[in-house]
Amino acid sequence: MRPKNTVCLWFNGDAEEAARFYAATIPESTVGAVHYAPGDYPDGKQGQPLMVEFTVAGIPCIGLNGGPQFPQTEAFSFQIATDDQAETDRLWHAIIDNGGKASDCGWCKDRWGVSWQITPRVLVAGVTHPDPAVAKRVFDAMMTMQKIDIATIEAAMKG
Repeated sequence: MRPKNTVCLWFNGDAEEAARFYAATIPESTVGAVHYAPGDYPDGKQGQPLMVEFTVAGIPCIGLNGGPQFPQTEAFSFQIATDDQAETDRLWHAIIDNGGKASDCGWCKDRWGVSWQITPRVLVAGVTHPDPAVAKRVFDAMMTMQKIDIATIEAAMKG
């Protein structure tokens, strides 16, 4: 049964490549059906992959090969919770080292322009801590980082 809600991501002809990368990189991610265009369309030909069904960390998605008109922006991102530094490093480097780009505060973009937040659970616990002083220390530490360093976040939590 098709889910009631599906995230649709617009790609410029490479939705299947992106979906396969996500499935190989992000836990609980898979590639489902590839649907081929039944006719020519403005940015593709009949028989080319038009839509790709996939999941990212259990979230159902569709990759639509719509063309170059609508590039990805930071207005949408996948936030992936990590449990330790090894997982944080692995995911960060998988995205960055495969044509992606680092940004600040745990954000990065993959080579297709999709934004990701590689977010250790301890970071969220720190910036939402009930003690405002702890939350501020963690927030200030995060603001100096690109990839999140868990040891530095834990040290900020302790003061």
